[in-house]
Amino acid sequence: MRTSVAPSPARAVLLLVAALALALGLATAPAPSASAATTGQTALKAASTRAGMPYVYGAAGPTKFDCSGLTQWSFKQAGKSLPRTAAQQRASMKKISGKALAPGDLVFFHNSSGGVYHVGIYAGSWQIWDAPKPGKNVSKRAIWAKSGVTFGRA
Repeated sequence: MRTSVAPSPARAVLLLVAALALALGLATAPAPSASAATTGQTALKAASTRAGMPYVYGAAGPTKFDCSGLTQWSFKQAGKSLPRTAAQQRASMKKISGKALAPGDLVFFHNSSGGVYHVGIYAGSWQIWDAPKPGKNVSKRAIWAKSGVTFGRA
């Protein structure tokens, strides 16, 4: 003889809540690993130590930088190897949305044909650390573009 056992009321409520959370999209993905967050934050701190260093095309530190040289050098200080150019760095990154952007992520600027022409390290509050252009020094400044910007996480 076969008997069925009804789930306890507490178990039934728990299952219902879990099903509703999944159906409504309330369940969340796991947070980024602590090591990923630490790498970006360490790179951000390294970039900030280069404040005032001059922009020199093709330079990758430790006292002169172009944009991708600064990001490459900063992540190297955090124990992470990045490719040399901004376009190569973009191609190697995990793409993230602007809503997921966190300090230590990379911000890429694209021209009208989609090519990457600049990169900086996100510092929070819609600002980046970057090596801007000849005649300018490494600094923290506001993100100036409202479009043609993408984001990546190392």
